[in-house]
Amino acid sequence: MVIPWCSSMMRLLWFLFALLLSRSVADAATANYTFTVESMRVSRLCNSTDIIAVNGQLPGPTIEVNEGDAVAVEVINGSPYNLTIHWHGILQLLTPWADGPSMVTQCPIQPNSSYTYRFNVTGQEGTLWWHAHSSFLRATVYGALIIRPRNGSAYPFPAPDQEVPIVLGEWWSRNVVDIESDAVSSGQLPRESDAFTVNGVTGELYQCANDTFTVDVQPNTTVLLRVINAGLNTHLFFKVAGHAFTVVAVDACYTANYTTDTLVLAPGHTVDALMVTNASAGSYYMAVQAYDSLSPTTMAVTDDTTATAIVRYNTTSTKKNATPVMPTMPQSSDSATANAFYFGLRGPPSPSAPAVPTKVDVNMTIELGLGQLPCDSTQSSCSGKSVAAAMNGVSFRLPSQMSLLEAQFNRTPGVYTADFPDAPQPSGTPMVEGTKVRRLKYNSTVEIVLQNPTAFPSENHPIHLHGFNFFVLAQGLGNFTPGNVSGYNLVDPVSRNTLAVPTGGWAVIRFVANNPGMWFFHCHLDAHVPMGLGMVFAVDNGTTPDSFLPPPPADLPKC
Repeated sequence: MVIPWCSSMMRLLWFLFALLLSRSVADAATANYTFTVESMRVSRLCNSTDIIAVNGQLPGPTIEVNEGDAVAVEVINGSPYNLTIHWHGILQLLTPWADGPSMVTQCPIQPNSSYTYRFNVTGQEGTLWWHAHSSFLRATVYGALIIRPRNGSAYPFPAPDQEVPIVLGEWWSRNVVDIESDAVSSGQLPRESDAFTVNGVTGELYQCANDTFTVDVQPNTTVLLRVINAGLNTHLFFKVAGHAFTVVAVDACYTANYTTDTLVLAPGHTVDALMVTNASAGSYYMAVQAYDSLSPTTMAVTDDTTATAIVRYNTTSTKKNATPVMPTMPQSSDSATANAFYFGLRGPPSPSAPAVPTKVDVNMTIELGLGQLPCDSTQSSCSGKSVAAAMNGVSFRLPSQMSLLEAQFNRTPGVYTADFPDAPQPSGTPMVEGTKVRRLKYNSTVEIVLQNPTAFPSENHPIHLHGFNFFVLAQGLGNFTPGNVSGYNLVDPVSRNTLAVPTGGWAVIRFVANNPGMWFFHCHLDAHVPMGLGMVFAVDNGTTPDSFLPPPPADLPKC
């Protein structure tokens, strides 16, 4: 139940808390950035394409801060499209208005308008990223967000000699907004990408390739690769020929050391991996290929090309023009390699591991479903049925007149209903459309079984939770057996903000709802979001000034 604060008392208490908070962070540094979002013409794949980019860069600027810092990013929308920015993985503790998903926490920034996102990075270290959270603009509006330990602190692993952000993306030779519009209008999936990119460029294996990202390294040193999958719709395999990795963090959550020669990243994932430069002097390809999880594999339509970058040893014996060594890549349908990576990660050992809450207040099972719905009147080129997606039979629809967070804060009726079901609907129940949320009491512990049905067809869904990290207690293939908790890892489970729920499988996650607000829980395959594969958690206020929603900032965009 929401605590019945009257509006004036709530604002007064929030003001007093904010005053105390401002004193406590007075010594923290503030990282100030300006993002100017505009059209930019780029040549790729023998074509010249207009894209939307930030500050004329692809990827956009890297935000670099220390834990405990404040961040202020003024976003100036000089593009012709409505726009929001999401700071993927930032917990946004008591700053929900800065989270960014369009019509969930804010109305979009209109063309020729601006909005300043303000938030703190408290209790988080590692690699995150930022991206547009409105339509397919995320294809080119993205960048790294790096949080280092605060001054005087150290990494929980040997300090690397070099750090390199590696942002992986997908590339289309058409306007991505038009690609999404065509898909929505026809009720079909969007066309697959034309290429993959490493730090904005494709590498030299593509036709008309004109640029390759190159990392110069010294022999016998340790390089920290901060790898981000900023792609819209494709899981990716990542390798460096002749080298292995030690994974030390995922989604800005430290892990136990995990050794592998293949990184697997779903859209939204980040991986921090140490790479020792102990190969022979020379040049080695970084290679990026699709992991196509669609079952049966005969339905696969994913881009089957390879993006490359180069790791080049900075020695006199390295031949500058020599062809780099290419790694042996997994087959695109290699689910065994993907699941071994995803299932093999663990959290740091005690006493560094955060404690897993043992008392569960809310139990949910959420079934991820793909299906069809009748074409609606806005789908001008749709014929009969359109592809659709749902959680527990509800195909999620965003509101159009007011964001969910504004409706929660102002207690505006009619914007959403708080009746999202806790369990899948009986077999044969028709899919329904709706703006349904699940209310959670402040500080309640929530356990969710995510079931990815084995029914035809099935694919791996990367599910992202805004506002929280969660513990991954168990994962498996087939159908989850209710009550089977013997396989739960309550000792050292990995923490994440985005989980790849395996094709025809399941996963169990647990988190504490200690952050009031409206928090999107959705598939990070962007094609599935307008299809309805998402829902929202509405976390109630607590009982103290530091546990209820602050008022919206004065410059919050209006619908």
